[in-house]
Amino acid sequence: KKEYDFIPLTYCLPSEWKTFKRYWDESGHKQKWIIKPPASARGIGIKVIHKLNQIPRKRNIIIQRYLSSPYLINGRKFDLRIYVYVSSYDPLCIYMYDNGLVRFASSKYSHSSKSLSNRYVHLTNYSVNKFNDAYIKNEDEAGTESHKWGVESTVAVFTSSRTGC
Repeated sequence: KKEYDFIPLTYCLPSEWKTFKRYWDESGHKQKWIIKPPASARGIGIKVIHKLNQIPRKRNIIIQRYLSSPYLINGRKFDLRIYVYVSSYDPLCIYMYDNGLVRFASSKYSHSSKSLSNRYVHLTNYSVNKFNDAYIKNEDEAGTESHKWGVESTVAVFTSSRTGC
């Protein structure tokens, strides 16, 4: 269990509503949660919330405790896209592409409740961030000035600085 403690507390609603509500009541109301609809893409339907009445009661959703202090690069949230191909399950055979993708939110992270509705702060989806005037398109495969980097470029930044971000 210790190896997987980086996975946020997650509930499938409405089927786990009672369990979720019990946790909500016991843990206080200052936590933030992220709501994700099933089978969706491009950031559609994703919201960061902090009030119980913001949660849809009848729609199927995934709700996860929002990380209170996420790891940031240059003050921004990011996600890693690592591409793998599973050619066989028995025997297990997996190929991993040697350079994935790192996507950044186009606005600096803030944990303030006032920023919860700002999708440019909390989401890394290109489909969302490309509409932000501050979004910088990647013009260089090895570049680290835009809001989309290669994994190799990201590793190079960590390796050269050794100071973290």
